[in-house]
Amino acid sequence: MTTQQRLVRSLVGKGALSPEWRDAVASVDRALFIPEVIVGGDFAEDPEEWLRIVYADRPVVTQVNDGNPTADDAFRLPTSSSSMPSVMLEMLALLDVRDGHRVLEIGTGTGYHAAWLSHRLGETRVTSVEVDEQVLSLAEGNLKRAGFRPTTILGDGRDGHREGAPYDRIICTCTMRDVPGAWLEQCPGGRIVTPWGSSFFSGSFATLDVVDGKAQGTFSGSPAFMWDRAHRGGAGRIADLYHEEEGVKGATDIPPQNVVQDDPAFFIGLTVTDVWFRWCEADDASGEATLWFFADDGASWATVEYVPDSETYEVEQYGSRALWDDVREAFLQWHDLGTPERSRFGLSVDGKGQRVWMDDPHHVVGPRPGRRR
Repeated sequence: MTTQQRLVRSLVGKGALSPEWRDAVASVDRALFIPEVIVGGDFAEDPEEWLRIVYADRPVVTQVNDGNPTADDAFRLPTSSSSMPSVMLEMLALLDVRDGHRVLEIGTGTGYHAAWLSHRLGETRVTSVEVDEQVLSLAEGNLKRAGFRPTTILGDGRDGHREGAPYDRIICTCTMRDVPGAWLEQCPGGRIVTPWGSSFFSGSFATLDVVDGKAQGTFSGSPAFMWDRAHRGGAGRIADLYHEEEGVKGATDIPPQNVVQDDPAFFIGLTVTDVWFRWCEADDASGEATLWFFADDGASWATVEYVPDSETYEVEQYGSRALWDDVREAFLQWHDLGTPERSRFGLSVDGKGQRVWMDDPHHVVGPRPGRRR
């Protein structure tokens, strides 16, 4: 049995591979789309480990820091990858691709996903837009080696590709803060699937159906995709962002882990859009942890100290914004609404922008300015 067959068997065993996509996945060798040097593997040094990584149902990071030279001790932000195959299939199930459809892909990456689409639909029905010239060039080479020549475009995916419109489906492989109006115009009567979110919580797929120039849909899944490069969320190492400044001390009776669970974090992220967090457990087996919050601009931070069996937790806030106060206010609002699950929320997009709503499109929730001291 070949390694590609083992990948197929793994996906079948997980129930991730539908009959509609089995032939494409089985026929397109993932190894053709992965460079010899990847994060965590080097074919020349350890070919067996490289093959194990490539044919596993896992994402493979193929670029960090936009391909710029990076010192060994510098923070390494993943900026291009081959997505986890089962997650790709989850997106395609949401997209509901049918034979004969024309698909616009936003974010070519390695070209592996475009190859699946080309195998299933025919390369003339697939257009893929990539913002990074180096990434696109490598993807085009990968696709040619695999025997596919879909239309590939160097450009900003937010603009779509008007010359090839209309499309029946648009699928985006990077996380978006908003759904561009150009996509609605170029996919009339079709469907759009994209990872969607804010800096606080970006673990949702938005699945939108377009009717009469307006799109509406729901949230699902637990994706972890790289950001649209024009609207990235904050990221970095705490040591690079925190310089032992002294903040304003306080306390809270809210266990800090409660605010970063999926349903409340999704809701908090609708209003606190430009703050990200990191949960850091103590390394002494005490069960203690620190929940850090950072504003995207790096000007403000906050911490909440978790100690098991405590009734109150120490808070410290630094900078022009009181980040914990913002998070706490949104968390309490979520409680006031009855702790709704993410499935109760939807997204509407039209010429006026986008609106997130709960239960009814007229019950809108959305971003607000951060609290200032």
